[in-house]
Amino acid sequence: MAISFDKALGVHQYTVGVRGKRAETLASNIANANTPGYKAKDMDFQRALNAATSEAKVGLSRTNERHIAASTKVMGEQKYRVPDQPDTGDGNTVDAQLEQNLFMQNALEYQASLDFLGSKFSNLSKALKGD
Repeated sequence: MAISFDKALGVHQYTVGVRGKRAETLASNIANANTPGYKAKDMDFQRALNAATSEAKVGLSRTNERHIAASTKVMGEQKYRVPDQPDTGDGNTVDAQLEQNLFMQNALEYQASLDFLGSKFSNLSKALKGD
């Protein structure tokens, strides 16, 4: 009987990647908190997760017949966040405290997904060993 990793691991295999991408986006916001004209970005987690779990692939165009044909899954797109604070005069829309809170929440959810994946792999290992 074959093991289906999609069924065994569930959605957690995708949430780790999406949360990792969101962590990069939030970290970029924090790093650019003092950069004039920088606009805060974020991802719609649910939309990114739906894109990651769907079977829809995006084809990459080949400009030469010797290029390798490839396709990649769609990851969530970054969008600009509507600022909660008034413009400080330099055009930067990053609220450092908000970004740090969102980053910490995302980190906790990322760790929870890793814990779920770890327990799934542990259970699969036990099943294969017959424990």
